[in-house]
Amino acid sequence: MATNTTKKPLEDATSAIAYGERLLAADVRRNARNMHASCKLLALVLLVSCAMGAAAWAFLASLDLVSGAREQHRALFALLPPVLLATAWLYRTRGLQAGRGNNLVIDSALTGRLIHARMAFLTFFCSVATHLAGGSAGREGTAVQIGGTIASNVSHAFKLGERDHHDLMLSGISAAFGGVFGTPLAGAFFGMEMCYVGKLDYSSGLYCLIASFTGDAVSRMLGTHHALHVIGNIPSMSPRTILLVVLAAVAFGLTARLFSFSIRTIKRFYANRFRNYLVAALVGSLVLLGAYAVFDGWRYGGLSEWMVSSAFEGASSPIDPFAKLAYTALTLGAGYQGGEVTPLFGIGASMGSVLGQAVGFDPSFPAALGMIAVFGSALNVPITTIMLGIDLFGGRAAGYFVIASFVSYLVAGHRGVYPAQRIVTPKRRSLAGDEQLTVDQAIQRHREQVDQSAPSDATDTIAEANSADAATATVPED
Repeated sequence: MATNTTKKPLEDATSAIAYGERLLAADVRRNARNMHASCKLLALVLLVSCAMGAAAWAFLASLDLVSGAREQHRALFALLPPVLLATAWLYRTRGLQAGRGNNLVIDSALTGRLIHARMAFLTFFCSVATHLAGGSAGREGTAVQIGGTIASNVSHAFKLGERDHHDLMLSGISAAFGGVFGTPLAGAFFGMEMCYVGKLDYSSGLYCLIASFTGDAVSRMLGTHHALHVIGNIPSMSPRTILLVVLAAVAFGLTARLFSFSIRTIKRFYANRFRNYLVAALVGSLVLLGAYAVFDGWRYGGLSEWMVSSAFEGASSPIDPFAKLAYTALTLGAGYQGGEVTPLFGIGASMGSVLGQAVGFDPSFPAALGMIAVFGSALNVPITTIMLGIDLFGGRAAGYFVIASFVSYLVAGHRGVYPAQRIVTPKRRSLAGDEQLTVDQAIQRHREQVDQSAPSDATDTIAEANSADAATATVPED
């Protein structure tokens, strides 16, 4: 009996060791397969990022060239009508779905849909033309569309699966943002945040980080330079300072809502009033040109990067943020190509500078907060906003970046410049019904709730408005 008792523990130990060896072998095989797949995807991420870095350099160099020409020759503003007519015709007759802009990139990242290569060329050349003619637009939208197009076509060429396609698309977005703005940390998180409201895609984090830094490095290596702004004086944390920053962040969030609302309203106006898209484009271009001429607003054309410099120097006018918002809304609402981020930087910085000086802050401090917070709340990317502040201004004011980012993000609600964003985590309890909707669907849901609660004598007016909305359901929102 003693012999049997001795053998049993030995047999059990041998079995346990053998089982452990099988588990270890299975782990090794699984990790080897994962490493092989990850290395393949990483190679494609580097390919896309290098291509996007080169595209970012070419795009920024082109913008510098045409912006310099326009600033020296105001007569180039006369090109606004032909540029918009050509843009409208190209996108309507040759663009396939390219008119959906960044919304198409979001849908491709989430559904695997192929983006035709022509989108990159259309948005590149039409955006450069917009800036040559003086349209008040930015550069982020174009960069993201180029990055998304490159990633989508590389994914299609290598027949990637759904998961790898998703990661490569987000990497392309990160490479675009990092390469164009020279902010690799913000670029990494932008790719992880852009497609969603209330979600950070951690599974793509490493690829997005590598892509953003690579895109930025390649762009800089080719000769791209970025403007630097410094916060002169960061106030110490105190109840008064925190309260003032919170109040300013509320203003920044409301400004972001106004920005997206204005663009959306102008798009709907032109779609409702004109059956012929070329007539709508002609009218839209003439309205923009007339607004420049009547209000002497020529300096608000193009990127208007002077606004950020003036804000940090304390030279902003209270008119500046609202004038830039209006001209940008008239530009993007009419259908010109370009992005929203650079105008948002100018709007936020000038507003922050004006508000901050009114309460005794060094103008550079509230200008920095406004610059990042209006951007972040308009695009629904709070973590990117914080990282953008660190990229641009260092970490000494990071606590204030967090406060400004999240307060403005909550105030902005379920609005934004990307209607295709998926709402994963609603911003407030009162918005819980928006979960799993897109931003566009959430806006429509809120409108229907207002319609249902309206007085009976307003029924006819509401019906007409809803009919108009239905007629413009296919109007691109980006």
